Amino acid sequence: MNHFEEKIRSRGFNLTKRPIEVLQVNVGKFCNMACSHCHVEAGPKKTVENMTQETAEAVVQALDRLHIKTFDLTGGAPELNPHFRFLVREAHRRGIHIMDRCNLTVLFVPGQEDLAEFLASYKVEVVASLPCYLQENVDKQRGKGAFDESIKALLKLNKLGYGKVGADLRVRPRNIETEGAHMGAPLQLNLVYNPVGPHLPPDQKKLEEEYRSRLGEDFGVRFNKLYCLANMPITRYAAYLKNHRQYDAYAELLETHFNFETVDGLMCRSTLSVGWDGRVYDCDFNQALGLALGNGTPLRLDDVGAGGLNANEIRTGDHCFGCTAGAGSSCRGALT
Repeated sequence: MNHFEEKIRSRGFNLTKRPIEVLQVNVGKFCNMACSHCHVEAGPKKTVENMTQETAEAVVQALDRLHIKTFDLTGGAPELNPHFRFLVREAHRRGIHIMDRCNLTVLFVPGQEDLAEFLASYKVEVVASLPCYLQENVDKQRGKGAFDESIKALLKLNKLGYGKVGADLRVRPRNIETEGAHMGAPLQLNLVYNPVGPHLPPDQKKLEEEYRSRLGEDFGVRFNKLYCLANMPITRYAAYLKNHRQYDAYAELLETHFNFETVDGLMCRSTLSVGWDGRVYDCDFNQALGLALGNGTPLRLDDVGAGGLNANEIRTGDHCFGCTAGAGSSCRGALT
């Protein structure tokens, strides 16, 4: 039994699955960036670990079988997978809310010139990584020039109607079915903050106000919400911390700031994470660590029946303190 499990069980809590509402699919590790905090260790050289058409079709079948409400696409840069647009179109046809976890700079990759228009046409919610409103901090974490390209991408999305609540689409759907639950919804643009150093995120509401002020005044950028996520001390970021002799201190910081009030709302309870190869996990972090579901033999998406995994015990580890420290951390930001 790991420290995290001991902690929650000492409070009489057993972490189990609820009915699955979110299908989070990692379509592959190929990315045009190689950020220091990336827990899936994505990058330009990861050309093998990417979803095939066969697995993409299995994902679409699961959308129907599991009655999914939200379809969360991640990577790598998910947009660079050749089946990304197929998945978006199929989810849209079913009236499912679609989220794209976008690094922003991908909008300027050769061959992706129409990506922003495609996302707008299908009413895809863009969840964009922007670890700071200062150029120095963003470039330090994501590479030289990343900040300028990110601002350029945000402004491009704004011109299409993203980031303004209630705004009418400036780009209308072309050659697609116009029936769906979200045809009248505004275009959502939400930003994601990650600490540059080994510390907890600040108060989400206050930081959102700072982002809105600085990005608006300095660049004319608008967005809907800011999500604050803690950096998870696993894989690439764990190596970074160990190289700088900060791993033990950061792990202790997360455990010391464990907040039991965050546990009931953890994203793993109502999310099913799917790897590029079709294997299933409780969350994206477990996926990065290879903690697949199944007793001995890893479960695949095809193995998950219409009843989902309701009441199944969730696999945990000491890394789970990263989601339960302070105000908590999830794919939708703070939990309390």
